[in-house]
Amino acid sequence: MNETSAADEPGFGELLLRLRRAAGLTQADLAEASGVSVRALSDLERGRARAAQRRSTEALADALGLAGVERFRFLELARQGRQRGTRPAPLTGVVAPLPSAVPDLVGRADELARLRAAAREAAEAPGGVVVSVVGHPGVGKTALAATAAYELRDEFPDGCFSVDLRGMDDQPVTPRVALDILLRALGVPAEQIPLTVEEQTTLFRSLLAGRRTMILLDNAADETQLRPLLARTTGCLMVITCRRALVGLESGRWIWLGALSREDAAALVGTIIGPDRVRAEPEAVAELAELCGNLPLAVRIAGNRLASRPHWSIEHLVRLLRDEGTRLAALSAGDLRVRSAFAMSHRRLTGAARLVFQRLALIPGPAFGVELAAVATGLPEAEVRPYIDELVDANLLQASARDGRYSYHDLIRLFARERLEAEEDPDDVAKVRAAVVSHLLDTAVLAAAWFHPEAVTGGPRFGSREAAARWLDYESANWLAAQRIAARDGDHRRVVGLAEAMHWYSDVRQQHYPWDQVFELGLAAARELGERHSEAKLLNFVGWARYLCRQDDEGGFEAHREALALAREIGDTGEEMWARTYLAAVLMRLGQADEALEQIRVAAVANSLSFWAGQAPLRNVLGQVLSAVGRPEEALAVHRAVLADCELQRAEANPQTYQLMRSLVFRFMGSALAKMGDWPEAARAYRTERSLFDEVDNPLEAADAALREGQAWREAGEYERAVDCLRAALAEFTEPFTRWQRAQALAELASVLALTGDTESARNHRREAIVLCGQVGTPAADRLADELARAR
Repeated sequence: MNETSAADEPGFGELLLRLRRAAGLTQADLAEASGVSVRALSDLERGRARAAQRRSTEALADALGLAGVERFRFLELARQGRQRGTRPAPLTGVVAPLPSAVPDLVGRADELARLRAAAREAAEAPGGVVVSVVGHPGVGKTALAATAAYELRDEFPDGCFSVDLRGMDDQPVTPRVALDILLRALGVPAEQIPLTVEEQTTLFRSLLAGRRTMILLDNAADETQLRPLLARTTGCLMVITCRRALVGLESGRWIWLGALSREDAAALVGTIIGPDRVRAEPEAVAELAELCGNLPLAVRIAGNRLASRPHWSIEHLVRLLRDEGTRLAALSAGDLRVRSAFAMSHRRLTGAARLVFQRLALIPGPAFGVELAAVATGLPEAEVRPYIDELVDANLLQASARDGRYSYHDLIRLFARERLEAEEDPDDVAKVRAAVVSHLLDTAVLAAAWFHPEAVTGGPRFGSREAAARWLDYESANWLAAQRIAARDGDHRRVVGLAEAMHWYSDVRQQHYPWDQVFELGLAAARELGERHSEAKLLNFVGWARYLCRQDDEGGFEAHREALALAREIGDTGEEMWARTYLAAVLMRLGQADEALEQIRVAAVANSLSFWAGQAPLRNVLGQVLSAVGRPEEALAVHRAVLADCELQRAEANPQTYQLMRSLVFRFMGSALAKMGDWPEAARAYRTERSLFDEVDNPLEAADAALREGQAWREAGEYERAVDCLRAALAEFTEPFTRWQRAQALAELASVLALTGDTESARNHRREAIVLCGQVGTPAADRLADELARAR
């Protein structure tokens, strides 16, 4: 197929010469046949004359036997040559007008900037520039493209045109019909438009040669529809909107349009209902945006409903949208419906892809991999992959930043669940949901087995502790949700099994997950089953999660006291030993060191566990208690003995347990040295702890060690070292679950900076720390906030 660009388009004289020679005619022959003089022909072919007059041009076309596209091209070049100046006449584009621009487009500044840059580049780029705007249904692709077209129309003096390709219809616009529209917009009379798509494409590209035009191809179906419509001429910017990725296009670039940020979604509501109503209910507006998934179409519909009902409060609409069962129905206003936008994409899926689309909604967490998709659909992994790719291409699923992971937009997930309920038997759905939950919980138990201190194998499912940790981390939202589902459905055995299995894994992910909830669900299930030994064990786990993970010392004390009473009642000496060990730890935190020493001494007598699973942890607690009661030298001796035994017992533990225990021993040695007032040695012990955690890629524990090291260097008067350590800690304490650690690091840094004379920075750090303490809301956080307030 002939592809003409501005660079290789001949002038009229050059084309005349080519056609005359191709016809085997001399200038005299053509002059005689057309009535145009030989001299005039010579001037035209040599470029001395720009073009012949219209009648002469038509006579030459007749003499050369030109017809169809070739004749129109010949006549058009002559017309252009007769015009004054170098630019072809601008075209009106009344046949293919642009869609209406959105007057209040919000949150698309970066994307508009990219389209502006593409417009500038199109002026010089060989073949022009093609930009595809791709995204979920309702994400605002057409709004962005139309707004950009109106902003850029002065950059394209030869015309801006648009065609709605109706890609989601059962019968999208054919390339022939689309080219017919574009050719008429370019001034071609209907009777002169060629019949075949190939000839239309050739004429279309020929007419765009040398012009500065922008063409919006809205709502494209696929690459087959688009290929004949691509201009491929310098000076032309083509913007395509499509729900599919169009990865088969030979050239071009993509703008992947996502949901708005929470702030931009709230701002969009304000442009529709007015700033006064937004200011009156800011929290309701934020929740409204979240319930709409920050999807522009949904947010605009919600805004329109509020605008048309000025007597409604925003909170009233929020209450309607909180019900997942009716949310999609509530997101409709006039002819705008979120469900309809999703349904159009859904109709174009193959039958098997529809099944996969709705079955994946049974996965309880927000993201999943192919393994879980295979369980939910009952298809082998190799078979389910192509259907996932189809859903991603259709933008009904999105590929996550993490390779091999996928997720729904929240509202599309609701639509998938609706289709599942409408199209599948409820008993079949229940069986699949149960299979997914069982798979998640059973696999999590197998993975967690790798974290027992003496585990050297986790069974056939995982080949290494690293693989097990990777699965647990990737699927955390899924197995956590699966446990809640199992608890709701009465599968108490699996709920208990998961909670008990997570004990050692929770030690290495203390701040990552809601362990208090995991263990409390297990505790409730154990009570339902009447399993009192599991109840005692899980009471201890609950207490640990409360005091260590949630800074709730009082809550932890109550749980361990209950565990001790139950363990003694049923004769469970192992859980009695753990209850006393935990009680010693929490009593220290409550300032009751003497009672703590009493508990740990009794526990030490009862301890019959192996070194790694019981003796080392208990002895470390003993050392901490000795420090707390003012006997740090004895404490240091205890910890050094544990460190020596770690080397003797090394062969019995997996490498990660050995490394973790050494890290903890150096932490406790640092605490004992600090109690002794040897701050430089304490700082060095914490530095060793920090290095060991860095070696095993545990950044949060390393940051905790950096915080302690910074405190020790401050006490040693080494302020510069202290500041470096504390800033390193703050660089890691950025997640919501690290608010307490961040508050402590900020408070310590404020103290150091005040000592160096930087009072302004110290004041700012104290202010931020006080805010974080308020968000944490524990007694320890309240005490720190009071201290900081007094320091100000």
